[in-house]
Amino acid sequence: MLTRPIIERAVRIALAEDAPWGDLTVELAIPPELHTSTRIVAREAGVFSGGALVRETFRQVDERVVVGDLAADGASFAAGDVLARVAGPARGVLTGERVALNFAQRLSGVATLTSRFVAAVAHTPARIADTRKTTPGLRALEKAAVRDGGGANHRFGLSDAIMVKDNHLAALGAIDAASTTAALRRLRERAGHTTSIIVEIDRLDQLDAVLAADVTGVLLDNFALADLATAVRRIAGRVVAEASGGVTLDTVAGIAETGVGVISVGRLTHGARALDLGLDAD
Repeated sequence: MLTRPIIERAVRIALAEDAPWGDLTVELAIPPELHTSTRIVAREAGVFSGGALVRETFRQVDERVVVGDLAADGASFAAGDVLARVAGPARGVLTGERVALNFAQRLSGVATLTSRFVAAVAHTPARIADTRKTTPGLRALEKAAVRDGGGANHRFGLSDAIMVKDNHLAALGAIDAASTTAALRRLRERAGHTTSIIVEIDRLDQLDAVLAADVTGVLLDNFALADLATAVRRIAGRVVAEASGGVTLDTVAGIAETGVGVISVGRLTHGARALDLGLDAD
């Protein structure tokens, strides 16, 4: 998903926002012939993400700026570690500094938070997945950061897979078990055989009607732990059992221990805090 055009476009928009008419400070204060050598330094521990955005930022500002010793995406680091060295014309380094750091701080924050959720369920087979609760325009970047943190990607967007929620079922006239199964079977017939169909339910008594419709997965939303465990036993591996709804670092282990295969966590992206990274002159 994180293709070259997406990276270039994200950086271009960010630079246009930050310096729409150029960088007034460097143009008036920094001689064009002045060169500088700097380091991106971690102020706190975390997991790195966003290296391609850092490189592309300085490339678009000034191709003479060299980014070296760049940390690998997914690499863990400690406070004080050098994550990259940036050297070249001082005007380019200083103009690109904030945009490059914004990308790295934001994406490393997502990767770091994801890694904590992944570690919390490491004793179970459950996978931690993201959602569509991403920053508008930055979805590919943030979903790549989730992968860097050891998580998995849910559907990228509405075009990827069918996910039927309560409002969809209401619009389809699914008012009881029989009409729910019938509506989902009609949907299965219209969809291609390679298309995934995931159905969200929020009550245990909805499960049998969904399982009877030959779906791909069931999303168990805001279930109590006891009901989650019961649902997993009744699903018995026939479809993917996924849990969601208000998942936190305090609750995720207990959810994973019910036997669900996937836990989708919106806060991986919408709740991640940007890490503290800085650009220091040598």
